[in-house]
Amino acid sequence: MKKIATDLAPAAIGPYSQATVVGNLVYTSGQIAIDPTVGDIVAKDVRGQSEQVMKNLGAVLAAAGTSYEKAVKTTCFLADIADFAVFNEVYGKYFTEKPARSCIAVAALPKGALVEVEVIAEL
Repeated sequence: MKKIATDLAPAAIGPYSQATVVGNLVYTSGQIAIDPTVGDIVAKDVRGQSEQVMKNLGAVLAAAGTSYEKAVKTTCFLADIADFAVFNEVYGKYFTEKPARSCIAVAALPKGALVEVEVIAEL
């Protein structure tokens, strides 16, 4: 088992790793829209937060030696299911290979985030 860490994505805000590699799979922790250059959420709307989440995930996947194209499963969390269509627009630009996905509305996310996404990808 190998832990993945990169300065190009936000540091974990708890006792966990940005990602873990087991065998030929990488499991990312959920990423919210923290801008790693300032250490906080900057975007206020779901489109902006979704873009930052995807940038964060891309950095973690790259640090592990993989990419969006190798994603096999994502789990997506929305603070408001009414944001589903806008989130899908952004998500679709990055996950072009259409991995399996679950997308659920939740009562709240850390730091008041609107979106969180985690990924399982092949190396």
